[in-house]
Parts: sequence; C-alpha cells; structure tokens
Amino acid sequence: MRRLHVLAALIMACVSGFGSAGAQTYPVRTVRIIVPSSAGGTLDFVIRPIAQKMSESLKQQFIIDNRAGANGIIGLDLTAKAPPDGYTILLGGSGHFGTSTAVNAKLPFDVMKDFAPISLLIVAPIYLMVHPSLPASTVKEYVALAKAKPGGISYMSSGVGSVFHFLMEMLSTSAEVKLLHVPYKGTGPAGAALLAGQVMSGFDVMQNALQHVRSGRLRVIAVVAEKRSQLAPEIPTIAEAGFPGVEGGAWYALVAPANTPRDIVMTLNAEAIKALAAPELRQAFEQVGLEVLGSSPERLADQIRRETERYVKIARQANIRAE
Repeated sequence: MRRLHVLAALIMACVSGFGSAGAQTYPVRTVRIIVPSSAGGTLDFVIRPIAQKMSESLKQQFIIDNRAGANGIIGLDLTAKAPPDGYTILLGGSGHFGTSTAVNAKLPFDVMKDFAPISLLIVAPIYLMVHPSLPASTVKEYVALAKAKPGGISYMSSGVGSVFHFLMEMLSTSAEVKLLHVPYKGTGPAGAALLAGQVMSGFDVMQNALQHVRSGRLRVIAVVAEKRSQLAPEIPTIAEAGFPGVEGGAWYALVAPANTPRDIVMTLNAEAIKALAAPELRQAFEQVGLEVLGSSPERLADQIRRETERYVKIARQANIRAE
C-alpha cells in the first residue's frame, strides 16, 4: 500500500510539473524577427534597438534574421509559413504589403489573410526633393516646369512599383503632368543619382537625405502627409499646394503568422509600444526624421487594407507591374 501511495505521489508531481511547464508565460525561448532586407539598412536601424528593449523586458533574446531577396517576398513568405506560436515574427515596411500585392500578379501569400498584425512602430514622412540645379522651390513651380517640358523632368525611385514610384504617379495624375521615371535598384543608388544630378527630382525619406538637405546639396519642397510633420513644420504638404490625392508613406510594423494566439500578439504589442516609449529610442529616431508611432493590431490591419486597395487601384490605372 505504501508503494502505491509513493507511486501516486510521483505521478501527481510529474503531472503538476508538466502543467507548470505548459503554463509558462510567453516567451520561454528565443524569438526570431525576420527582416526582409539586407543588414545595415533602414529596417535594421529601426528594429535592432526595439528588439534589444524587448529582450531586456521579457528576459528572452529577440534576434534579427535578415532574409533579403525578391523585394521582401522571401522574408514575408518565410514568416507566413512559420508556426503561429510567436517565435517567428517579421518587421515589414509599407512597400512589403500594399505595393507588393499591387504589382505582383501572384504572391505565395495573402497580406490580408496570412499575417496577424501586431503594431505599427515608425512612420517615416516622405518628402519631395529636387536637385538644386532645378529652379523649383515649391510644388507649384515644380509642376509648372513639368507642364512646360512634358517628359523633360526626370525623377528617381527605388524601383518599379516602389512606394516612391507610386507617389509620383499620384502627383502626375493630380497635377496632370508627364514626368520621366528613372528606376534604380534600391534607395541607395536612387539617392546617389539625385545627388549627382543624373535625375532632377524624387521622393525619399528624410533619414536617407538629411545631411544632404542640411548641406544644400538637395532641396526639399513638400511632404506627403495630411498635415505638416512635427519634425519639420516649415515644410508644406503637397495638398497645401493644391494637389490632393497624393497619399501614402513609409512605415514599419511588426506582424506574426496568421492564427498566432491573441494573448501572444497582445504581449508583443505591449512590449513594442513600451520599447518605443524609451526616451533614448525616441530621440534617436526623431534625430533622423522618423516619427515614433505604436498602434493597436486593429489599426495596423486597417493600414494594410487601405494602402493595399489604394495601390492596387493605381497600379491598374498606370499599368505598373513588377519587372
């Protein structure tokens, strides 16, 4: 009988132990953040300090896994097919969601169905910039030059179907002008071409161009936004110049595979927003023209839906397709 009691006690201890292990609070091991671009770019700059803060807060490592290729499609597909357990998440940008869907006839994932939104993190206002040799200090002057020389004003973009390409298509439609599109493979070569005067204009985020704007090598004439940026309130919006309908921006957000449990999504959401609230992070981002945001999963889902619908419509109108 004593042996039976001892055996029963051992069984109860094991069951209790298994129950405690199963009930451990997420995360209990390393979390991988897939970044669908090469190391050292804007996405890396955004996520690394946030990941460090989340690691410190949750007492588990959040590691960065750079998966560049196919304009982000490789990284997004890897995330969409990962187990929905919270241990593989993704930092994506506006160009990885709406524009990818708009310009690619077939994708191995559905941006609206295959991801669980976590939070918007950062918004990077996009500015219309010109080379100083172009005699335009306002959007109206820029448009007047374009109307005087149809197809004679060139603009760079980081590639066919990029956010910058779409924004200039919107401006062309709103202002009823014809511009010359010169696509490059990435923001680096595109920005270098504008600096060198090989192209006359283009959209870009301030982080990429701040030092050149300060030195006078580039001129900023407008910002794409509903209202002026708090970081540069002296720069007017394109809508203020009388050209509505130019909407969109560069934003960065965390998502997980679809069907990730809600409690895990909300843990990640809370920790991301907590990290963004750190004064040193906010200061570092704002110094390079990035606006700290943070949002509910629902707001991010709405952002992805609205921008996808907008870019799909523009792609059809302008016949924009991935090369």
